[in-house]
Parts: sequence; structure tokens; C-alpha cells
Amino acid sequence: MRSSTIEKKPSNSAEKQKRRRKPRTETQSEKNNNEKKSFVIISRIFTVLFSLGTIGIILVLFLLYGPYKGFREWLVTTAMTTMTHQYFATWFYDDETIAYILDKNKVVEINETTDVNAITTNNSSGKKEYANEYEKQILERDEKNNDYKIIEISEKKFDGYLVAVYEPSRVKTVATSGLGKTGQYLTTMAKNNDALIAINGGGFDDPNFNSTGGSPLGITVCDGKYVTSKSYNGSGGIIGFTEDDKFVLGKMSVTQAKKQGIRDAVTFGPYLIVNGKASAVLGNGGWGTAPRTAIGQRKDGIVLFLVLDGRTATKPGADMDDLIKIMKNYGAYNAANLDGGTSSVLVVNNTIVNDPIDSTGAHKTRPIATGFIVTKDESDNSDHSLVEEKLK
Repeated sequence: MRSSTIEKKPSNSAEKQKRRRKPRTETQSEKNNNEKKSFVIISRIFTVLFSLGTIGIILVLFLLYGPYKGFREWLVTTAMTTMTHQYFATWFYDDETIAYILDKNKVVEINETTDVNAITTNNSSGKKEYANEYEKQILERDEKNNDYKIIEISEKKFDGYLVAVYEPSRVKTVATSGLGKTGQYLTTMAKNNDALIAINGGGFDDPNFNSTGGSPLGITVCDGKYVTSKSYNGSGGIIGFTEDDKFVLGKMSVTQAKKQGIRDAVTFGPYLIVNGKASAVLGNGGWGTAPRTAIGQRKDGIVLFLVLDGRTATKPGADMDDLIKIMKNYGAYNAANLDGGTSSVLVVNNTIVNDPIDSTGAHKTRPIATGFIVTKDESDNSDHSLVEEKLK
């Protein structure tokens, strides 16, 4: 008889026992080692964070109170010219220190009133040779546009626009329709007045830093009508145009302004250039670094609107020296600083073309009290589409 080998299956009991085997558990020694490793990692992270925090605090204290004065003066002057962030200065410095810093950083204005006899409003020119690149940019007009020319400005600290307005008689002052109560957005004022171009104007009362922009500072004149006649003790003064379209800067009463023939004006400052003489800037000028707006006029009558952006990580904005430099380069004989910061706006055909940024970092402007506009000339056949296409 032939035998055969048969493979035996494991018994059910052996199979069940195999299934019941538990996975290997972590020994107490291994558990302790892992806990130690976690503790070491956490301790190192904490040490690094603590060290970085300590270094940061020391660095901040060094900047605030150390021997280097530049940061301290920048912080105080920039903060104290804002509407809502003066606490950045008052948190760290007492009133005496702030007053001392502001006195060391200020604009010393030229103590003169504009000599209107030095200005001519006949600026038509067929000139083909120019003294420098700035003259060429101003006097070489855009094709099919005899109203204005927009020049892009780009420097290390700021970007913006300079507008050459060729007919000064068309530059007017506008004021909020809610005068004394609430301000308006510049786009609204421009649309209501059918403006080609508009920039923000003078300052406004700001009690407790919560103004609605409805109360302009000092004297405001719109088309010969004196809409506000308040006293003003700040830097600058009247910024406006006479009935014969000459740009005038001067510290005046209402009576003096009327005698001068002021037809349109706001009140603010400081004055940057008077009769071709630039103001002296001590330190950083006392206005810090921020978005800026300025207005001026050349001896040939061409009006200059300047709007510069800021408040970004790479481009904080301009100071008073920057404004003077740009206005001098483009031939301003008289020029003045206008309201800045969130108010700095350039509107072309009812559209904001610059990049205003408010104190929270949002890309938006705010209601303001006054502005300067360039009115339309219905008889003019200028084509503004080329300008608008460049700005897109």
C-alpha cells in the first residue's frame, strides 16, 4: 500500500492565539526618552523666540531713545501730522520732547507775498529748444490735448503725477456742498462741477481727530464768493488765484484778499516757493513722510498740480524737501503744500488715478472740505482719450 503525506492545518486554537497577540508596547524607558526629546525641542523653540523678542525690544528701545535721532524725529513729525495716529508719538514722548523735536524740524517760509508782476499768463509757445528735460516735459504738449499734460513721477520713496495746466483761468476752487457740516469725496465735487481735472485743496478743522471734513481752515474763496472767513494761525496762508489768473501766496485778511483781487483760494501751507525763493527746511521739515499734494505756478502762467503717493512698505511718501525739489525742477515760481495723507487725490474725468491709502492701510480716500479743479472749455476740441489711455 502506497503511503501519502498530508499537510496538516493549524488547529483553530493555535490560529486564535496568534490573532490575539498584542502589538509591542513602548517601554517606560523609551517613553521617558521621547518626553525628554520633546521637552528639549520645545525649550529650544522657546529660547529662540525669547531671544528674538528680547533683541526686538532692545532694538525698538534703541531707536526710540538711543543716540540716533533720525528715527525719533521721523516718528514724531510723521505721527503729529496725521489725524488719527498722533498716539504713536504721545505714547513714547512727553509734550516737551515732542515740542522740541517739532521746533527742530520745520519749514522756515519766505516772508513775502507773491509779486504778480513777475508772472505772465500768455504761455503759448512754439519753442523747440528747451533748457532741460523738465522744461521739455512741460512745454511739449500732448497731441490733440491743449488743456493739460500729465507727467508720471517715480522716485525711490514715492510715485505720483504732476499735471501741467496750460490755461490758469480755468483753475477754480470748489468746496463741499455740506459746508460746515460734512465733507465730500473729491470725485463727487469734480462731477458736480463738470471738471476735467481735480486735486484736493486746503486743510480743515479736525477736533479730536474725528472731523468729517466739512469745515475748511481760514479763508475759502470760490469764484469770487468768500464762503469761509475764519482766522488762521498756521503755516502758509492764502493759496489762490487773482482775477487776472495769477497764483498768489500771502498771509492776508479778508479785506487784504479782496484788495488783491483773489477770485479762488484755500488756506493752508507751508509755502514751498515764493517769488522763486525756496523755503528753508530744517531737519525733515516737521511734516514727516507721507502722501503729498502741492500746487504752483510758473512765470509763464502754467499751473502745476502735484500728487504723490506713499504709505507702502517700499515707498513711504514724500517730505517737504521732495516737494520743493520737484516744483523747482519744473519751474515753479510760487508753490505751496496742500493737505496730504489720505486726502491726497488726483481725479481725471471723475476717476481717481493715483493710489490713496488711509491710516488703516486700506486703498481709499476720505471726504474733504475743498479742492482745485480745471473746468471744461466747450469750445475746445482737445481729445483726452490719449491721456486716459496712458493712465489705464
